[in-house]
Amino acid sequence: MDFNVKKFASDAGVFFTRAVQFTEEKLGQAEKTELDAHFENLMSRADCTKHWTEKIYRQTEVLLQPNPSARIEEFLYEKLDRKAPCRITNGELLGQYMQDAAKEFGPGTPYGSTLMEVGDCERRLGAAEREFFQTSAISFLTPLRNFLEGDWRTISKERRLLENLRLDLDACKTRVKKAKVAEAKAAMAPDFQETRPRNYVLSASASAAEHELRVAQTEFDRQAEVTRLLLEGISSTHVRHHVLIPFFCYFMCYFCMFVFSMYGLIIYLLSLRLPNAFALNSTHSIATAGSASEGISSPVETDTLKIEEVQAPATGTRKAKVLYDYDAADSSELSLLADELITVYTVPGMDSDWLIGERGNQKGKVPVTYLELLS
Repeated sequence: MDFNVKKFASDAGVFFTRAVQFTEEKLGQAEKTELDAHFENLMSRADCTKHWTEKIYRQTEVLLQPNPSARIEEFLYEKLDRKAPCRITNGELLGQYMQDAAKEFGPGTPYGSTLMEVGDCERRLGAAEREFFQTSAISFLTPLRNFLEGDWRTISKERRLLENLRLDLDACKTRVKKAKVAEAKAAMAPDFQETRPRNYVLSASASAAEHELRVAQTEFDRQAEVTRLLLEGISSTHVRHHVLIPFFCYFMCYFCMFVFSMYGLIIYLLSLRLPNAFALNSTHSIATAGSASEGISSPVETDTLKIEEVQAPATGTRKAKVLYDYDAADSSELSLLADELITVYTVPGMDSDWLIGERGNQKGKVPVTYLELLS
């Protein structure tokens, strides 16, 4: 118990001495041992490395897992040394919903088969995204975290120790200076011979202070060398992190691979016999944007020209009697009156529920259910 009390008192005395030295340095009342320019550059480079490594690490975490709650959960699993549950990505979930819907609607129907193809592509893209997240977390984030939690903590600890030893060294220098000043004043006193015992005490005090100074200088130099070697190791850290960047870019190629899949999917969708209304509405949208930016003809005129460009086949035209009145939904359709006769025909890629109808110079889409086809 006595030993602990003495140790506590000693530590408190050292802490107080360092606090006094630090305060006097800040007030300009005490000198401070300055490190050489090379050492200062090494520390500045280390601080810069830590600062930007931490920023890159945190932002990469946000990129891989935008959900803060999920990041905290993964952190807890990692600290507990347990494997986090595998999460399904949004792309995989959307793809699963599309494929489940296709099974309900019928995979053989146009809508069902399209949902099945798109859902399969979404699932593969989501799986690639999940693999990218997992691989990047292991191969890119882990080395950055190891530096911040390992190497940098060691460097910070040694730098704090070096700063404490520097304060001890400067405090010893201050004591030596004060002891020598007191000794010099005593030597100049008129009653120097009468105060000889006191002078011996002052001389002994100066010798003890000089001994403490030599010990403090040795410890400071040894710690400075250790810290310098650790700071020079930052160059190796840069090399290791530099190697990680190409691998991280390679992992991102998982997305690039599926660009080709998406192109294939688009070609597949365009090859389907989609409703002609989709094509005409697309043309209508393009014409609207074009007329707004370039001052071309109106969307209605463009749609009319588009329909007029469709030439009636030499064979396959038929007469049809209109059963009910029909009001055109847009300019691509043809309004009908009950009991009138029109000429109808179909074009490749057109939905079987629609035909192209002609009445004089007017053309447009007409629904089959409103017609009675005549021989």
